[in-house]
Amino acid sequence: GSGELLSNGIKKHRTSLPSPMFSRNDFSIWSILRKCIGMELSKITMPVIFNEPLSFLQRLTEYMEHTYLIHKASSLSSTTERMQCVAAFAVSAVASQWERTGKPFNPLLGETYELIRDDLGFRLLSEQVSHHPPISAFYAEGLNNDFVFHGSIYPKLKFWGKSVEAEPKGTMTLELLEHNEAYTWTNPTCCVHNIIVGKLWIEQYGNVEITNHKTGEKCLLSFKPCGLFGKELHKVEGYIQDKSKKKLCALYGKWTECLYSVDPATFEAYKKNDKKNAEEKKSSKQVGNTEEPDEMPLPDSESVYVIPGSILLWKITPRPPNSAQMYNFTSFAMALNELDKEMESVIPKTDCRLRPDIRAMENGEIDLASEEKKRLEEKQRTARKNRSKSEEDWKTRWFHQGPNPYTGTQDWLYSGNYWDRNYFNLPDIY
Repeated sequence: GSGELLSNGIKKHRTSLPSPMFSRNDFSIWSILRKCIGMELSKITMPVIFNEPLSFLQRLTEYMEHTYLIHKASSLSSTTERMQCVAAFAVSAVASQWERTGKPFNPLLGETYELIRDDLGFRLLSEQVSHHPPISAFYAEGLNNDFVFHGSIYPKLKFWGKSVEAEPKGTMTLELLEHNEAYTWTNPTCCVHNIIVGKLWIEQYGNVEITNHKTGEKCLLSFKPCGLFGKELHKVEGYIQDKSKKKLCALYGKWTECLYSVDPATFEAYKKNDKKNAEEKKSSKQVGNTEEPDEMPLPDSESVYVIPGSILLWKITPRPPNSAQMYNFTSFAMALNELDKEMESVIPKTDCRLRPDIRAMENGEIDLASEEKKRLEEKQRTARKNRSKSEEDWKTRWFHQGPNPYTGTQDWLYSGNYWDRNYFNLPDIY
């Protein structure tokens, strides 16, 4: 059930999906993918069995799972401490991707998604603003007017033979309204390994630079590629520096687990010592092989070595016990597609909760999900053809293109009025 209120008036969310996931073992991904080496995957129709029952617009909303970090940042008076919380938020935003090897459904042009979480203190709206290239724009705000978080994501997917790499192009902008501060960053690259054979596994890598546009402080984070022996698997580390590049603190942890901050000198001394130990180990057993690992390497130890004097900034919430049967969803993800009667009467008809293929999949009706997915994609193609004949352009509803106010780069900005609940002339996409 959903929609019940707890004693404190906060809505209670569902804790499992209507039906557990089915086995993907009977399907060969290779039969589909061998035709596509080097191609952009957004142009290829994938069978529904590789999906998870969420739209990419809902998957994007998972950035908000650890919104408490933004509220905490707002409450702090030191700019460095605020940056630590923002960095923890940026790392936590990708944590839900761990072991999530199902692909979210591609949103249809004009599809929308809204989420109001009174318990977490935010509301969010997203819209699919472009189909080729696929671009999803979102805008979230704190219910106490303490923050605004917005951005647009254009996921570039590339297939490399053994792995699929997703580069999430687009800028994230977080405004802390009480401090009149804005932070911007871009997300790391995500890679799914063993697409053809073996157990699928995920890593995130690349550099993330968070800029505080008011103070000039920056946080430079490096998401480490795993390396051959998995020594660096899931690791994130970096520094916060002031505008003259002086290091104010060091950050380290794993994007799947936690993030700590510590004094830079202490961190560097630890790194030096760690490197010396590693070299001694290495010289005792000579190794030469630089191929990418096939099997997912096991991390050195389950968790992060905590350097004495460190402060914990963020720790992941454990997944629910039924997560493995539910597409490895977190508790937060489990509630994203729930729909109750009351909600159905207020959301616009473009909301992905009303999408029949995702609904069928979450109910375990795979054949129906497959038929509906084909039908919706066909309907979208026909609509596009008809538009090109009549030379009318697609108009986005809740977002418009314009320069990001802090970086100057092209962005999608919220146009307002969504929450007035006055929905007319919405496209018929389902």
